[in-house]
Amino acid sequence: MALKEIYKEADERMLKSIEHVQYELTRIRTGRATPTLLDVVKVEYYGSKVPLNQVATITAPEPRLLVVQPWEKRIIADIEKAIFQSDLGLNPANDGSVVRIPIPELSEERRQELLKLVKRYCEEGRVSIRNVRRDMNDNIKKLEKDHEISEDQSHDALNQIQELTDKHIEEIQQLYERKEKEILED
Repeated sequence: MALKEIYKEADERMLKSIEHVQYELTRIRTGRATPTLLDVVKVEYYGSKVPLNQVATITAPEPRLLVVQPWEKRIIADIEKAIFQSDLGLNPANDGSVVRIPIPELSEERRQELLKLVKRYCEEGRVSIRNVRRDMNDNIKKLEKDHEISEDQSHDALNQIQELTDKHIEEIQQLYERKEKEILED
């Protein structure tokens, strides 16, 4: 494995870790309405469970309200039931043509619980990035041991992997700070 391939693989794997953290953070409900909040909801549709966004349009017309417009009116009760049964703590209201979901204010205790969850997801992301660094460093050391690269090249490559690691860990820190601000300011 050439050094360029090692850098490319390291960057790709670290970016996947960041994307996973971003995905997990979007699922954390703050006091603000966001359509991604309902990404985890699956609706019974023609005998199978499908994601809500595949059977309805989800919008956030107000900061504390989500509106779900089903493509077929007959599944509106199924949508309401699926949202209610999800572990999101939401109480949907069905008016016959759309489902309205008010997003309640967060208590201070709930905000602290959410912050702990955000910290956990971000730490898991950091650990994942460090694991990638370890794997890539092992690959570089193996190349040096097999005399495919010089000691100087190995040293430079290890430094580049560390710089890449620091850059991606900083991105996760920025994600954490943005989500923390979002949770505390709502």
